[in-house]
Amino acid sequence: MNKINETVKYLKSQFDQNIDLAIVLGSGLSNLVDDLEVLKEISYNDIPNFKVSDVIGHDSKIIFAKYKEKTILIFKGRFHYYEGYEMDEVVFPIRIIASLKVKKLILTNACGGIGDFLNPGDLMLIKDQIGMFCPSPLRGKNYEEFGTRFPDMTELYNLELQSIAKSSAKEVNINLKEGIYAYFKGPMYETPAEIRAYKILGADAIGMSTVPEAIVAHHAGIKVLAIGLITNKAAGLGGKLSHSEVIETANKSEENFKKLIIKIISKI
Repeated sequence: MNKINETVKYLKSQFDQNIDLAIVLGSGLSNLVDDLEVLKEISYNDIPNFKVSDVIGHDSKIIFAKYKEKTILIFKGRFHYYEGYEMDEVVFPIRIIASLKVKKLILTNACGGIGDFLNPGDLMLIKDQIGMFCPSPLRGKNYEEFGTRFPDMTELYNLELQSIAKSSAKEVNINLKEGIYAYFKGPMYETPAEIRAYKILGADAIGMSTVPEAIVAHHAGIKVLAIGLITNKAAGLGGKLSHSEVIETANKSEENFKKLIIKIISKI
């Protein structure tokens, strides 16, 4: 907790206001802040105990912003297990969110589509997740300050926020798909055989983030909403995969994603 407390103390020295909502932005989705009033921007390099993501499409900045009457904490860039970080480092920003007493969190990501109903450019509301191949972010000493040793995961993604997301999508005329998101450690993409296995398990989309963050947020009593941007068909369902394709599709679909997130913010 010492590192968490040190980081929180620093952030409060830079911005000491109540925060209504936190958002973690995935690959290629960083331009959301263009539609918000930026109050304060801090590089991860300047924040005690923070790492810096070296993944293309992740800017490694914290932004405090305003939209109408709501104050928002935005993470432009996240840490991934495949970058060599330990799982407690991957979820460190989520524990900072919890320590700042933020009670609602929107997670976004770019992911591969497994379900036949998903195509590149689609937005998918994450209803549940398959994280059994994800190293547990709650492994080790339990942080009693945040939650219980054995948290229930029945409603990991908050139903009230899902309802808001669905009504928001209708209002801005976006066809928001719904599905189950599965975790893959990376950084290599999945093999076609692995995708077939995940499909049998019930996965509709797959990616290398979100799952550990959602677990830690839920453990701390934060209401979680997650939306994935389908950037490609998963391995064996389309052509060869590349990160440049992920970024390109994310950039093309960013306006729709921004429109949806802004509407959700206004309704939360």
